[in-house]
Formats: sequence, structure tokens, C-alpha cells
Amino acid sequence: MALILDTNALSSFADGDSALRRMIAHAQDLALPVVVLGEYLFGIKQSRFRVRYEAWLDTHLPLFLVLAVTAGTAQHYSDIRSELKSTGQPIPTNDLWIAALSREHGCAVVSRDRHFDAVRGLQLITW
Repeated sequence: MALILDTNALSSFADGDSALRRMIAHAQDLALPVVVLGEYLFGIKQSRFRVRYEAWLDTHLPLFLVLAVTAGTAQHYSDIRSELKSTGQPIPTNDLWIAALSREHGCAVVSRDRHFDAVRGLQLITW
């Protein structure tokens, strides 16, 4: 199964979290939404370990399939946002895009953010 890493999972992976590494070791593919890449790059700019994280990303980015937002993704985003609005369970906008990519590509999301549980049909994997 392909796995989508949320920003907190990508950060933990970069920091060498052994439990996360064991959990994702058997994934067929690792995917990274372009939204997550943007959040991570923003975080790097503010980090005192910027040089180390930039080097890690340069080395490890080729391991990931970077998922772009498309017109199809936008339809999933709209559907999920409508579903969550009707149940009174909004989630952050970037996480809506991650959920939309998950639904579009049929991938589980690796994250510590429990609000993904509110998205119908999304498989959340935590560590």
C-alpha cells in the first residue's frame, strides 16, 4: 500500500524516528503531497538546523512520489469539505488538501493529527 506522509510524519522521518521508520519500511510507495513539501520547506527556513534539514531533503526527496493538486483533487477537496461542514467537524485547510489527495490516490495518511479521523473513508496510520 502507498502511504502519504503528513508534515509531522515527514519531520519525524527526517529526525530519525525509529518507530516511524519501522512502520513505513514495508510501504510499496511513499508519497508526499506538494502541500506537505511546502509546509516542510517553510519550517526549514525557520529552523536553526536549516542546513542539516536542507541536506536531508535533497538526499531523501527522490524516495517520494510528490503528489500535485489537480482538478480531480479539487473535486475531492470540495466533497470532503462539504461532508465535514455538514457534520460540524472542520479541519485545517492544508489537511483538507492532504485528505483529498489521499482519497484521490487511495492512499493511507501517516500522521499524528487525529482530526483526520473525521474524514470518511480515510485510513489514518499513527505511530
